[in-house]
Amino acid sequence: MRLMNLSITQLRLWPKSLTILALTMLLAACGFHLRGEARMPFSTLYIEAANPGSLMISELRRSLEANHVKLAKTAEKAEVVLNIASDLPEKQILTLGGSGRVSEFQLRYRVSLRAYDNERREWLPSDELLLSRDFSYDDAQILAKESEEALLYQSMRSDMVQQIMRRLSHAKPRIPPEK
Repeated sequence: MRLMNLSITQLRLWPKSLTILALTMLLAACGFHLRGEARMPFSTLYIEAANPGSLMISELRRSLEANHVKLAKTAEKAEVVLNIASDLPEKQILTLGGSGRVSEFQLRYRVSLRAYDNERREWLPSDELLLSRDFSYDDAQILAKESEEALLYQSMRSDMVQQIMRRLSHAKPRIPPEK
């Protein structure tokens, strides 16, 4: 009978509190947890990049350092060498309108990478990662569409860094087969 002693404001909050409690318990029961730090199987890494000054490489460096990976100054001083052969943003026309004007683009972000150690054991085989986003284009909104394009590329760079981090966190040295 404790409910009878509650004020009207407290009674209105009661269903909301129960809903929040139920959602919290549901999330905990399904195994949901926030993504934390990626545990790397190495402590030092050297990034060998075709374009070392690119925005993606800068973001990758920050992410590695945030995950307690020491970035070596030379390949010899690192446990693992991450070779980024290329990281290329691309733009392709998807559709044209009736007047021959572009009405939709596809943005792509392509990264070629591999990882190995000083003994030339492969940690990550050569691979190419590709992300793409479609977006509509309107000549009447050039500045807005340029800003949207820049934001999409920024988002794709961040997604690419996360993909690389996930791959690195699961990487293991592969021993080459005997000949």
